[in-house]
Amino acid sequence: MEVEAPYACFTRPEFKTERLSYPMMTPSAAKGVLEAIFWKPEFSYVIQRIEMLKRIQWASFRRNEVSSMLTMAWVREAMTDASVRFDAEADRDQRNMVCLRDVAYRIHAQVRLRPHTTDPEAKYRDQFRRRVERGACFSQPFLGVREFSASFRPKTGQNPFPHDEVLGVMLHSIDYRPEGETYRWFHAVLDKGVMEVPREGVELPGAAARTGGRG
Repeated sequence: MEVEAPYACFTRPEFKTERLSYPMMTPSAAKGVLEAIFWKPEFSYVIQRIEMLKRIQWASFRRNEVSSMLTMAWVREAMTDASVRFDAEADRDQRNMVCLRDVAYRIHAQVRLRPHTTDPEAKYRDQFRRRVERGACFSQPFLGVREFSASFRPKTGQNPFPHDEVLGVMLHSIDYRPEGETYRWFHAVLDKGVMEVPREGVELPGAAARTGGRG
């Protein structure tokens, strides 16, 4: 399938306070788009390849963001104590974002059945394709941040934009475990507008699981 949007931001992990996008869509962002269109607990998506359909163009914004992250402990306290409030005005900072504009990508993925699944893989592939053809989705797909909504369509015959670049270490996937989140990575290379994604990422030394909730 193909996806396009006026803007996209696939934030590099080394930039924490202000966002700087990779020049290419990440596998985790591609998986998020597919799950927004069609998701079932019986399977997961395995991203195989992403093709860049338009040349890289950059844009810069200054945005108002809150500087704190809500935790599950804070949410539980707010649920039991009506006096607990979060003041966004008092916790707001202006931050810069360097993002992409006028983007389009073609995503190649496969369905991976979970152990408890009894139906054949073809059933879920066909359901996904029908939803793409109809333009149906469970939630609005977005590219990197929720403000950057995306549209999608079945694949076309458009050729990838011929761009070569070594993108460096890129997030492959996130494993959710009882003890926290574990991040897996891969060495990303854009070859003539095509980025091949390995079936499995690797956990980098020192990249321990992170515990705690996210806002």
